[in-house]
Amino acid sequence: MARAEQVAAAVTEQIHRAVVGQDAAIEQCLVATLAGGHVLLEGVPGTAKTLIVKLLAAALGRKFKRVQLTPDLMPADILGTYVFEAAGGAFALRQGPIFTSVLLADEINRAPAKTQSALLEGMQERQVTIDGITHPLDGAFAVFATQNPVEFEGTYPLPEAQLDRFMMKVLVDYPSQAEEDRLLANYQAGFDAARLDRLDLRPVPADDVAAAQEEIAATRVEAGVISYISSLTRATRDHAAVVLGCSPRASVMVFQAARVLAALRGRQFVIPDDVKAVAAPVLRHRLVLRPEADIEGLTPDDVLAGLLDALPIPR
Repeated sequence: MARAEQVAAAVTEQIHRAVVGQDAAIEQCLVATLAGGHVLLEGVPGTAKTLIVKLLAAALGRKFKRVQLTPDLMPADILGTYVFEAAGGAFALRQGPIFTSVLLADEINRAPAKTQSALLEGMQERQVTIDGITHPLDGAFAVFATQNPVEFEGTYPLPEAQLDRFMMKVLVDYPSQAEEDRLLANYQAGFDAARLDRLDLRPVPADDVAAAQEEIAATRVEAGVISYISSLTRATRDHAAVVLGCSPRASVMVFQAARVLAALRGRQFVIPDDVKAVAAPVLRHRLVLRPEADIEGLTPDDVLAGLLDALPIPR
């Protein structure tokens, strides 16, 4: 097995020690993390969104912090603030939760726009500015934000500019009955999601992760596949049901995600199936549909599926 494939198998095995099912969501989160991207997780409460992120950080040996976003949360509650320390006779920075490797922003759409925007600089440039002073963040800094798709009262929908900063929007659905049966059997055997320390999780060695990222950087994308990616994103701009299509940044995100996925699946080159696999999670939140399309029940995933069916596959 290639090193990237080994890392994917090891991380997935660690996460599945506590999470039953959710294979697609786990793979997509791992792809975005190794690509240096951020993830928006959408699903109803109780589908293991927080647990997946916490275990992913633990499996990669990265520092994890969680912040619960509420309507009264201020930017300083995320970034931190300078406080006067009498002992030293000077102001010192009291760091907020953003100073970490993996930040889980729980229910991001419950925070007002001012607080949501506090994350933008960190997500784009991996640095934050507090009182005019710029502070670097962890080189592996990643935001995993969750939102509930069924509750809209008291929420602040994310603007398109902020949605575009997320590499992927991952949908976390209900498990199948067989998976839910296994989940209950685990609890019968003594599993407790609040006591993850009992699982004896073993992080993947940092050298293995670095070697995997080197393999990812060396993964080839042929000219035909590059044109396939750009043709897909350009087609979203001309679709009759779409008001706002995908930007060139979306093309870059698909390119990066497809390259990571190919490496995690043991290949040194990207094939069209890799592009198809990452197209929906990378592009679905970047499409703004016309009101009449929403009324007819058309979704961004439907639009993308139709475009992929119509595009000629490179040989």
